[in-house]
Amino acid sequence: MLPPFPTEKKVKNGMCTAQKDWGMQDIEAAVARHPAHRGSLIPALQDLQETCGYLAPEALAVLAKHLSISVNEIYGVATFYTQFRFSKPARHKIQVCQGTACHVRGGHMVLEEFEQMLDVKAGEATKDGQVDLERVACLGCCALAPVITVDGLVHANMGTRKVPAILAPLGVKEESKAT
Repeated sequence: MLPPFPTEKKVKNGMCTAQKDWGMQDIEAAVARHPAHRGSLIPALQDLQETCGYLAPEALAVLAKHLSISVNEIYGVATFYTQFRFSKPARHKIQVCQGTACHVRGGHMVLEEFEQMLDVKAGEATKDGQVDLERVACLGCCALAPVITVDGLVHANMGTRKVPAILAPLGVKEESKAT
């Protein structure tokens, strides 16, 4: 049986704080919680992502040594699953639903408005590291379509006119846009 995760709070004010203040000791502790065999790969990756906020290259190197498999093999598995990320997460995460109900009701236009205002494409983060913009297949709120989430909070009946009001409290400014 694996020991439980540390009990410190990983979410503060709706933002993930896991990626701040981690070091090699944290990585080694996360890896050590898993048996040294191939079957531990996915749970260990999940644990490392919880610890670091993303799959840091140095974390994957430690895991590869622990499991006696190559870093390339680990990347091959991790890139198959959309739950894993390889870059440091931004301070805020916006998910824009593109499921059928949301798409029919203008979700694609909401996504385009976010892309334009943030000067990023879905799947990217703003240059200042403030916002990750994600396209998601379905948020499960079809009756409220179109919907988005901002740091896990659902915003229903979205339209392009609501986008500036969503971005304002996140501290997104004109100068944070890419040049």
